[in-house]
Amino acid sequence: MASYYRRKKADTVFLNAKPINSGNAQAYLQGVRKYSIGLAERLDNDYIPPANDKKRGSISTVGSNNPDFTPSVFYRSIAPVNWFLRIIGVLPIVRRGPSRAKFALNSAPFVYSVVFFVFLACYVGYVANNRIHIVRSLSGPFEEAVIAYLFLVNILPIIIIPILWLEAKKIALLFNDWDDFEVLYYQISGHSLPLNLRQKAIYIAILLPILSVLSVVIIHITMSDFNLNQVVPYCILDNLTAMLGGWWFLICEAISTTAYLLAERFQKALKHIGPAAMVADYRVLWLRLSKLTRDMGNALCYTFVFMSLYLFFIITLSIYGLMSQLSEGFGIKDIGLTITALWNIGLLFYICDEAHYASVNVRTNFQKKLLMVELNWMNSDAQTEINMFLRATEMNPSNINCGGFFDVNRTLFKGLITTMVTYLVVLLQFQISIPTDKGDGAGNSNVTVADMLMDSLGNDMTLLGTPSSTLAPTPTTTPVGRSGRGRKG
Repeated sequence: MASYYRRKKADTVFLNAKPINSGNAQAYLQGVRKYSIGLAERLDNDYIPPANDKKRGSISTVGSNNPDFTPSVFYRSIAPVNWFLRIIGVLPIVRRGPSRAKFALNSAPFVYSVVFFVFLACYVGYVANNRIHIVRSLSGPFEEAVIAYLFLVNILPIIIIPILWLEAKKIALLFNDWDDFEVLYYQISGHSLPLNLRQKAIYIAILLPILSVLSVVIIHITMSDFNLNQVVPYCILDNLTAMLGGWWFLICEAISTTAYLLAERFQKALKHIGPAAMVADYRVLWLRLSKLTRDMGNALCYTFVFMSLYLFFIITLSIYGLMSQLSEGFGIKDIGLTITALWNIGLLFYICDEAHYASVNVRTNFQKKLLMVELNWMNSDAQTEINMFLRATEMNPSNINCGGFFDVNRTLFKGLITTMVTYLVVLLQFQISIPTDKGDGAGNSNVTVADMLMDSLGNDMTLLGTPSSTLAPTPTTTPVGRSGRGRKG
């Protein structure tokens, strides 16, 4: 059979090498590699796969007993979250089959997204106008104003919807590249890509909206007067940020799972057959996966840059409002602040942690597999391919980078938390330095941090026998008696 033995490929490796793309399952078998033993034997016997059987076989061996190809595994895995995002006016992408996703301005999903956004923007504008009136009427302490500002900051995620319109073309291209990658994975490994993320996606699409709505309701009950008309847009926007985090989690999980499976199959393949052509094919497959990892960050660049800044801002304000009121005891408002802080910290952590885990699986774990390969029994061509593979993992970055702004990993989470602590210290110092009014029998007195420091320093110098008059010029007016630690006005 002519197609049984793989044809020699060009020396250069093309990252965008297109696999065979056809709706006929038998056409996919024509592209199978020499070392896919199970498929090759059935091709010799003129095997025709059943039309209705879509089950996938085991992946425990290099050879496969199941020649069926399941297309669009990645898209089907994240489909529940995609549909939820489309319901709330996000991701207006039309997809009519594998590798046929596109963004069109005259499509029905985009028209629906625009109409939904217009109504939501009007609703949010009405709620924001009421919140601005509340902020203007505040006359209490500074921390009360911060809590009022939280409700204004919570409507900022509405900006994400037009940002996603700008990035819809890149997201559609990412979906198409995943379809091509699955075909190439099948041609090289002999199996469809076994992601098995559909159940996780269903749980995320059901549980996250419920938890999000509950948190919004509790926050409004504990921190402001519960008004159903004003709670609805907050529920929609909070669901938007939560589902984007779940969507990011699923994509990163798909990359991590694919990288792990690819590394395991490569190691098992080397134990059975070790031709140089096989190593070259797996190198092309890894380069395509590395490109998908980078393209993910570029496709969602502005969306998650805005998400990171928004989460940083909302976490800082909520923690400051919580800490500024703890001196008076834990009150009912602190429940809403605690839920806001923990919810957004958890969202930011999972965004950074999953991206970090995906990058490590794509690059570091593959390098470990390559370094553990025994080269003594291989010929010179196979050894050269292994060295080129290892060199490719070193030269091709696999980090999820948001358009050159920053890498999304655990270091980003640590940096944001560190910066957050710095701002919290500054805000708390600012609150302490604000003069406070304390009444006594003789009148009111104002005390500041500077007064407290001067009082403490004067007392220390007095105990040491140094007259306190050396610290400051003697006042020309008659000193007024002190009450507590403040000075009478």
